[in-house]
Amino acid sequence: MKCSAVWVERTGSPALRRDVCACDWKDRVKIRAAGSSDIEAVNEIYNDEVATGTSTFDTEPRVGDRAREWFESHLSDTYPLLVAEEKGELLGWASLTPWSPRGAYRRTVEGSLFVRSGARGRGVGRALNEALLKCARAAGHGVLIARIERDNEASRRLLEASGFSSVGLMHRVGEKFGKLLDVEVFELMLDEPDET
Repeated sequence: MKCSAVWVERTGSPALRRDVCACDWKDRVKIRAAGSSDIEAVNEIYNDEVATGTSTFDTEPRVGDRAREWFESHLSDTYPLLVAEEKGELLGWASLTPWSPRGAYRRTVEGSLFVRSGARGRGVGRALNEALLKCARAAGHGVLIARIERDNEASRRLLEASGFSSVGLMHRVGEKFGKLLDVEVFELMLDEPDET
């Protein structure tokens, strides 16, 4: 089935007003810039992964001032936080963050994407990823970096389908749930001409 309605909405931001119909979804899913009322749901999705998964290497939940500061640092067109919403429920989110505070890296950003466990496998991640790529290009970023736990096949498939290339594997750099974890790094050149 073709997606009936997936779009990005934010007043005054050309990057966030473009259509983003990239999923096979029979219901209406709205991809939009996060607003202050989304902080609780965004943190709930993230903190569930902190407690149960390895898509983040955080081991402590994001709460209180730390949660608020992170959220507020992603309310711009340069480093946006996008959410996927269906019938008033947040199904997932994606964000851009500076890759490094060092000045020479200012053209490079890191993407993060999390989907609520009950909404996985339904195209939410694909829709968020496509919207995030459009926002990154519109903001003038040159390179988008993604890091995944080596065994995260769903994220690997999503990244490769979006044109990312694996650039290396960092061995045993993380430890969570009593297991040593490898991290694979991916990159996408945003400032190269699109050949499609």
